[in-house]
Amino acid sequence: MIADEEVRLTQMSKTAGCAAKIGPGTLAGILESLPKFQDENLLVGIETSDDGAIYKVSDEVALIQTLDFFTPVVDDPYTFGQVAAANALSDIYAMGGEPKVALNIVAWPNCVNPKFLGEILRGGADKVMEAGAVLAGGHSIQDDEPKYGLSVTGFVHPDQVFKNCGAMPGDVLILTKPLGTGIVNTAVKAEMASPEAQQEVIRVMTTLNKKAKQIIEKYEIHSCTDVTGFGLAGHSIEMAEGSGVTFDIEMGRLPIQQAAIEYAQMGLIPAGAYRNRNFTEEKIEMGNVEEHLLDIFFDPQTSGGLLVSAAPEVAEKIIKEMEQSDMATAFGIIGTVTEKQEKYVRLR
Repeated sequence: MIADEEVRLTQMSKTAGCAAKIGPGTLAGILESLPKFQDENLLVGIETSDDGAIYKVSDEVALIQTLDFFTPVVDDPYTFGQVAAANALSDIYAMGGEPKVALNIVAWPNCVNPKFLGEILRGGADKVMEAGAVLAGGHSIQDDEPKYGLSVTGFVHPDQVFKNCGAMPGDVLILTKPLGTGIVNTAVKAEMASPEAQQEVIRVMTTLNKKAKQIIEKYEIHSCTDVTGFGLAGHSIEMAEGSGVTFDIEMGRLPIQQAAIEYAQMGLIPAGAYRNRNFTEEKIEMGNVEEHLLDIFFDPQTSGGLLVSAAPEVAEKIIKEMEQSDMATAFGIIGTVTEKQEKYVRLR
């Protein structure tokens, strides 16, 4: 935080914590009503609600295009810039690519000291530099609520694209970051989070998915996405539905931020988790899972990890390499893929 002045960025936002106002089903309906574009070089469009668009440039190069921006999830401007940038860059990694060019997206209130915006932009720039990409400008508007993010362009070989559909029965599911971001941030806003919990959630949100992607791309995987505002619930359903399979998720194996269970048991649940549940629960067999674990399953994530499906022998190699690679956050195998059952996701 800038020493001579304080700002509560999260209190400026009327929509802070509303990471999933529009659910996956609602969004799909809106997209379905749009004109259909046909181009043989468009490898990935809106059909499967994937993480970005992919356009084939040549037999060796495909372009990935994505953008993401949101209202502050933390008060420290520099940290918010890092989180928002890591979140936007994640879509490129989730599709198997390397980010190359980024543009800032800024909405800023005239009544707030612009030096705080400078700190946000510095945080974003540092994260873009860490990713090995270049920041090449952007666009800003005046708004009553601060918002920040990036439009990112990346590249990938057309034959090495990660898609969020293609999971196969017999696959194993891997999650590369711990859950609980929304719940811990809710505790932070309520001034009930411990310093250790605050440090962990910031570490999770500011960690790039770069290292995880660089490990995963060495192996043949069947599908991949990043877990963000729709939570593990929404993104699991997207992958399972797009693949025509069912995901069996073992709740006891989920990597979870240490304090998130305690805060969930205290009822510190963001509104986005309830919206995620309303949008997705009819497609989930929840069994006898404890309520606080369900809250974590539906919890909206900011800059979450990659969700990957791969054959068991491949998943074992990926996990082993991750264990040897000094990953910054917790990760693990969280379930398996079966033939399509009555529900797209079953919790165990």
